[in-house]
Amino acid sequence: MPVPVPRQRAIPAVESGQALAAAQGGPLKEEAHRSATAGGANAAPLTLLLIEDDPAGSPIVPELVDASGKPIRVRTARNLTEAERLLTDDVHCILLDLALPAPGRPAGEDADELAVLRHVLRLAPRHAVLALTASGDAERGAEAVRVGAQDYLFRDELDGRLLSRAIRYAVERKRSDTAERRLAEGKLRAQENRRLERGLLPTPLLDGAALRFAARYRPGRSRALLGGDFYDAVRTPDGTVHAMIGDVCGHGPDEAALGVELRIAWRALTLAGLCGDELLGTLQQVLEHERADDEIFATLCTVDIAPDGRRAGLCLAGHPSPLIARPGRAPKLLPYDNNGPALGLLPGARWPRMQVELGREWSLMLYTDGLIEGRVGTDGERLGQDGMVDMIRRQLAEGLRGEDLLRAAVSEVRDLNGGELTDDVAVVLLDRTG
Repeated sequence: MPVPVPRQRAIPAVESGQALAAAQGGPLKEEAHRSATAGGANAAPLTLLLIEDDPAGSPIVPELVDASGKPIRVRTARNLTEAERLLTDDVHCILLDLALPAPGRPAGEDADELAVLRHVLRLAPRHAVLALTASGDAERGAEAVRVGAQDYLFRDELDGRLLSRAIRYAVERKRSDTAERRLAEGKLRAQENRRLERGLLPTPLLDGAALRFAARYRPGRSRALLGGDFYDAVRTPDGTVHAMIGDVCGHGPDEAALGVELRIAWRALTLAGLCGDELLGTLQQVLEHERADDEIFATLCTVDIAPDGRRAGLCLAGHPSPLIARPGRAPKLLPYDNNGPALGLLPGARWPRMQVELGREWSLMLYTDGLIEGRVGTDGERLGQDGMVDMIRRQLAEGLRGEDLLRAAVSEVRDLNGGELTDDVAVVLLDRTG
């Protein structure tokens, strides 16, 4: 009996695994490795679900074996109702008789000759499917592959060796296609995430300012674009540089969205001329209107730096005080005695604006509490503001500045914590070199 040649080139396990391993690391690389070893000695036996009107009379040889010589288990279903019941997670491949009638229609009355295949593909989107057809119906078999089957076989030309090989190849082709699709989806998702992040994180408006700006942002939620932390900086027409950093309590997408809303509102209000207590009072109204729960609040720190760069106004709404570093002096925290309440806690609250002398040359660091609340050591002690000041002092002494300083600070806090930080971290650095 002639042995038919498979209608599509199957992708051997080792070949598909090598291609994916070269293309991608991480989970997809692991998946490719599993595909490459699926037929090995340690792999679970393959299971075939045969869907045919009369399985007992089928010419299929029952002694099917996989690449390692293990027997391929065969389950039989006479119709799609039985097939759905037998289609459990341990089924690897489906061998479908295309002559079966589609659900609800007797054989020969269905205008769509592949309706039964389409139904099975919807029923089992993660399974490999082999189409079984008559030897004189190659066109129908080829159309089945175009619709979504991994291959087609002729019913009267089957033998155990051919079917065993076709099952193995169909399973590997399905695994390879799935891995490639996930890789493509992952690349597309990464591109969309980058576009979203560019749109949601601010672009400081500091044209004409004699200051250098740097920022570092790290959301606490796994795979999140943004957390509840937010920051911004703008220069108004009178030459004043305004900067702020804030933190919405919580770490979910609702808190991240609220942080973006508060940042946008702060920028609009600042460019409209609001400052200090009036600005924070209006932001509290925005928060109260937009928050999903009355218990949601946000801390905020704002600074407005005079056009000559030597002094600034500081407002704190339940937020940690900024750190200032000057040449020849140890870094220290700016005054925080007049710290007002967080936004959203007290109706009608006030936020005093403090005057701060900066000097001719300085670095001003605004940060959220994610930078100071990481653990240090094995006793669970937190880094705290004092520990942060000591860390920045040492890193400045090592010559770190700007982006390098922020990168080193966040990295060291993470290392001290013994792993990823659970809270969001945002840090802003403004430098004036005189």
